[in-house]
Amino acid sequence: MSKDQHDPPLREEVPGTAAFSRFMRVLQAVSDCDDPPTKARLATLVDLPRPTVYRIVAALKAEGMLAESSGSGTLLPGPRLLSLAARGWERSDFRRAARAPLARLRYLLDETIHLAISSGDEMVYIDKLESNRTVRMMSRIGTRVPLHSSSVGKAWLATLDPEELRGILDRLPLPARTRHTLTDRKALERQLDATRERGFSLDIQENEEDICCYGRAIVGRDGRPLGCISVSMPRYRFEETEARKITQAMAECVRDIARAFDA
Repeated sequence: MSKDQHDPPLREEVPGTAAFSRFMRVLQAVSDCDDPPTKARLATLVDLPRPTVYRIVAALKAEGMLAESSGSGTLLPGPRLLSLAARGWERSDFRRAARAPLARLRYLLDETIHLAISSGDEMVYIDKLESNRTVRMMSRIGTRVPLHSSSVGKAWLATLDPEELRGILDRLPLPARTRHTLTDRKALERQLDATRERGFSLDIQENEEDICCYGRAIVGRDGRPLGCISVSMPRYRFEETEARKITQAMAECVRDIARAFDA
């Protein structure tokens, strides 16, 4: 049999791939927007003709994958999409393994706790336990955050082997999320070195103004990261809180999650 007969079909040969890709671009753009977009803005975000976007939005609304505000005309994830996502997260073995250790960490620190996994060249939050205090973060389950500016992203990067890390950094854009974001590769690499030495990462207003985070990777038996956790708080509490208490509690948490997941 020839090599061509063994090879999988090219993406463009699969019927419907192009249309499906456009639908996914629209869904992703709506989900990623901090402020719900209008259809006109959405067409700009996904770089598709406005009539095409309007047809895609109409189809997705009919299936419950998108919802449109009657007042402002802005678009949000629809009830069917949210239901599918919720079922997926609830059935995640990793998320279930992490739930009890994360709850203990939140009880001990009373700060906002995130659980994140890698998704392409970003991290995505798959669980969030809110602080009981008055100041809270705007993040939610499903929020995607950059690798270079978030504590979970930097914790993840610092755990990778040098060759894999170099490949990611070669293609990774380093846009400024705030005036504190590291946008220089050498500076980011120095911070990743420091993260490896101390065992945890820091995000000091790099991803969101006035929010500071500690991050730590959850490492499996094979030495590769399974995911990451973060402890997030307002800047004033970050400056007032003893770092040792937080980082020790995080070390115990990631150890317990890894044990529960690998059991």
